Amino acid sequence: QVQLQESGPGLVEPSQTLSLTCTVSGGSITTNPYYWSWVRQSPGKRLEWVGAIDYSGTTYFSPALRSRASISRDTSKNQFTLQLSSVTPADTALYFCARDRGGGIYYTSLSEYDYWGRGAQVTVSS
Repeated sequence: QVQLQESGPGLVEPSQTLSLTCTVSGGSITTNPYYWSWVRQSPGKRLEWVGAIDYSGTTYFSPALRSRASISRDTSKNQFTLQLSSVTPADTALYFCARDRGGGIYYTSLSEYDYWGRGAQVTVSS
């Protein structure tokens, strides 16, 4: 059973960088054909795909966030990390990490992913 767990600060000041780490157990993040995505959901808004890193380490990003987002991984710890720079209150959301097979950008609900974490609330405020 694959399990994912998000971790990181719950409060980030505007203009700072948000950093969230997803720790994966029960499966390796280097296993083909899996992609490891970050998605977020704000109250009253649709699930938004932020980006992903695939089994080879290649990254993909939402066009809307590409200029501010980066995803890295630590294969020795089986973790991957999202960094989102220059945050504003509009980045306040519940952030999830999830596993898919490359279609995550098209998903509109968490249930379409193979597995997902419980989510981490991030609030951007001074």
